Amino acid sequence: MRSGWLKRGLSVLFWLSIASCGGGGGGDDDTSSSSPNPPQPPASPPVTTAAASRFLVQASFGPSPATINQVAAAGLEDSFLSQLSEPATLYMPAVKALEANGNLHPSSAINSFWDSAAGGRDQLRQRMVYALSQILVISAEDGFLQGQPVSQAYYMDILSRNAFGNYRDLLEEITYSPTMGVYLTYIRNEKGDPARGNMPDENYAREIMQLFTIGLVELNNDGTRRAGDIETYDQDDVTGLARVFTGLSHPGGFAERNAAANAYEVPMIIYDNAHSELEKSFLGLTIPAGTDAATSIDMALDHLFEHPNVGPFIGRQLIQRFVTSNPEPAYVGRVATAFNTGEYLLPNGQRVGAGRRGDLTATLAAVLFDQNARRDPDLAPNTFGKVREPVLRFLHWARALEIADPNSRNESLLDDTTGQSSFAQHPFRADSVFNFYRPNFVAPGSDTAAQDLVSPELGIVHEASAIGYMNMMMQFTTLRTPNWNQNLSGFDPDYTELMAVADDIDELLSQLTFVLTHGELSNTTRQRIVSMLEETPIRTTPNEEIQTRRRRVQLAIFMIVTSPDFAIQR
Repeated sequence: MRSGWLKRGLSVLFWLSIASCGGGGGGDDDTSSSSPNPPQPPASPPVTTAAASRFLVQASFGPSPATINQVAAAGLEDSFLSQLSEPATLYMPAVKALEANGNLHPSSAINSFWDSAAGGRDQLRQRMVYALSQILVISAEDGFLQGQPVSQAYYMDILSRNAFGNYRDLLEEITYSPTMGVYLTYIRNEKGDPARGNMPDENYAREIMQLFTIGLVELNNDGTRRAGDIETYDQDDVTGLARVFTGLSHPGGFAERNAAANAYEVPMIIYDNAHSELEKSFLGLTIPAGTDAATSIDMALDHLFEHPNVGPFIGRQLIQRFVTSNPEPAYVGRVATAFNTGEYLLPNGQRVGAGRRGDLTATLAAVLFDQNARRDPDLAPNTFGKVREPVLRFLHWARALEIADPNSRNESLLDDTTGQSSFAQHPFRADSVFNFYRPNFVAPGSDTAAQDLVSPELGIVHEASAIGYMNMMMQFTTLRTPNWNQNLSGFDPDYTELMAVADDIDELLSQLTFVLTHGELSNTTRQRIVSMLEETPIRTTPNEEIQTRRRRVQLAIFMIVTSPDFAIQR
């Protein structure tokens, strides 16, 4: 059931966002120094609410009126440092509680993520968890993991614990994770038998190089390709590295799929009799024959981690997840240097990071506080920014409207949003190890492609998914989502304060844009919204006033969250 104003073609608003995707990249002509810490001002200027809101779009799942005012008062640096000290949300406790009560569901772990992203305090950490989950991919779409919320929660907690830690430690934890072992098929990976032609599984060996550490071609520190497009590895490297990841399985038995009751909530262990005793050569490293499994894995991870590609390869993807799709090389170089040195100097003079290569706190600080990320968006090239994926737009809406006690477990629409009639993506449910979209995706026939820019998020945008997003937001903004239990809340916004100003269109839009678009709307978008609101009168009869006020508020929200102003992050 849709009202007349929707039938009049509001879907064009979303497609305007696609047409404007020439602004969805960051290939700007920055001539700044490539030093890791460019000259900083002696004191940070006062933070406007617009700047605070923009920072929160990058560094959280979205601003709320309260968090905007908090960041504006405290300043960006102190707000960042405060987030580093927030206790980490862990997902296993909630999943185990549901299991104990007999209420565990395949979606339980990811439901907890929805709730934390919408209402949790450790916003920066969980935004980093989401970014890392799109690089170090496991997926509940996997036939076995789909029914294993405990294993999903175990992996999610690895990302949460290590989000501000060190990338080398993170690589080790995911390597021993049964979740990754199942997803990339190296759990119960045997050493092979050359006499019979059996070889170790090569899946993890290939992906830890291609996707988790070094990529396909050798890079300069600024992320540009080295001259000659030199491939980082070949099949011999894959074969040699695959021998390293043999002999790992659950505690209690190498061949057992569920050898212990807690098999999916503890690290895999080594079974030396299943580990390859052969020499293992890859990427210029030779691990001698007869080296035990634990030492082989440590040597392999150390060697991969020390490769000069890792800083720019991972750094560029983090910039894409938080700030801009096409960061210019100097920006990538500064972030890679923070990764390499393990420290970064904030604009207020405070140093973050432990000084060890791979420090993710220093790397994330470099991403968020770089001069490119913090400059006035009106002064940035029109190629700076990114398209925001549906999950981030939905969660921004939820936080902006300050949904009290979000309960995704009661929202049937949030059980699975991977479909084309929904968001075409779902946290921790990518359709492959390559994520929902690839970092170098170029949208065919788009303005970004014409400018030789990548636009990763456009990899999941097409007619069906665009309309799917609109339909989902229509149901959530109008409070028409189907709940499993009608007596319990879900993602239910309270429009009371907005309804009080619904008769003043300028004030209504001022309050909404404050939290949704940094206080700004393009003239085109604003004129369309004002026109539609004027055609949605507020009636004064007692039976109709509340209903018509709510309808005007819902219309204003829906038009903003399906507009190009909301879809494009600048």
